Amino acid sequence: MTPAPLSTPIGVADDADRGRIAAMLARAFADDPAMAYIVPDPVERALRLPRLFALLFEADARAGLRLVAEGCTATTLWRAPGLGKTSLLDMVMHAWPMWRALGGGIGRALTVSSAIEAHLPSNDVWYLHVAGCDPAAQGRGLGRAVIQAGLDRIAEDGRPVYLETANERNVGFYATLGFVVTEAWQVPKGGPIFWSMLRA
Repeated sequence: MTPAPLSTPIGVADDADRGRIAAMLARAFADDPAMAYIVPDPVERALRLPRLFALLFEADARAGLRLVAEGCTATTLWRAPGLGKTSLLDMVMHAWPMWRALGGGIGRALTVSSAIEAHLPSNDVWYLHVAGCDPAAQGRGLGRAVIQAGLDRIAEDGRPVYLETANERNVGFYATLGFVVTEAWQVPKGGPIFWSMLRA
């Protein structure tokens, strides 16, 4: 059965949305295996994740496309072809803000980030860097709508779309949007398992 069309509009996120989107993504990723590995204590994680997602929100403004559902209930952060990896200059420039955001989890975050970048496709792809929906708004099709809006915007480009997820229950969801698992891999040092997925 096809869900009824959503009345919630999807638009381009701007800097005024930063705080609300960062807080929403922190809730959406509160139990994510990768985030739990980076910041194991759930209370500390709840405090640190909004800071992390605020930094990612800013970084993806320069790298691609940021879409949001009305009310900041769901969002996607995309990186354009050729901009999937973080440059050394960006890493140096953001070292202090990242340390402030993650504290003692910075070493584990770098391990996860390095593993993710090692598995990014070498060819030019659109990279669905972050996708999240507020837990309070799940089940309404908002996550699907905001991802589909991004896919529609980049469709004319004709290049594949890549993502990875550390949450196995997301694999089936992304498959319904045309993504196929290309690889399953584990972050070194006992880190989480990720699934790489590609949409041709």
